[in-house]
Amino acid sequence: MEVDEAIDALNAALRLQQRSAIAYTHMAGTLVGFPFHGLAAEMAAFALAELDDARRLVEKITTLGGTPTIEIAPIESHGESEALIRWLIDAETQAIEALQDVIPATGQEGRSEALEHRLEHIIMRKQEQVDALIRASGGPSRG
Repeated sequence: MEVDEAIDALNAALRLQQRSAIAYTHMAGTLVGFPFHGLAAEMAAFALAELDDARRLVEKITTLGGTPTIEIAPIESHGESEALIRWLIDAETQAIEALQDVIPATGQEGRSEALEHRLEHIIMRKQEQVDALIRASGGPSRG
C-alpha cells in the first residue's frame, strides 16, 4: 500500500464525505412541496449513512498514521428544491469519484484489500442515493 498517497486521497474524499452528511441534513430540512414530502425522510436517513461512512474514513486515516482533515468542501444552498437536488447529484458524483481515486493507492495486501472493499461499499451506497435523487428529479437529463 502506498500509505502517504492513500492518506492524501482519503483526506480528499473525507472533505466531500463530510459535506455529504451536512448537505443531506440540510436537504432533509429544506425540501418543500408535496412532490418532495416522502423524500425528506429518505434524505435524513442518507445523512446518517454519510456520517457513519465519514467516521469510517476518519478511523482508516488515523489507523494508517495520518491526520484526518476537519475541512469540509463547500456546500451550496438553493432556493428551490429541484435546484438543490441537481446540485446534490453533482456533488455526490464528485464524492464518488474521489472515493474511487483512493483505490489505486491501496495496493494488493490484505489490509489494502479490506480498504478497497470498504470504499466499494461506500461508493455503491452513494451511487444508490444518487440514483434516488435522479428519480426524484424526474429522471436523467436527455439533452
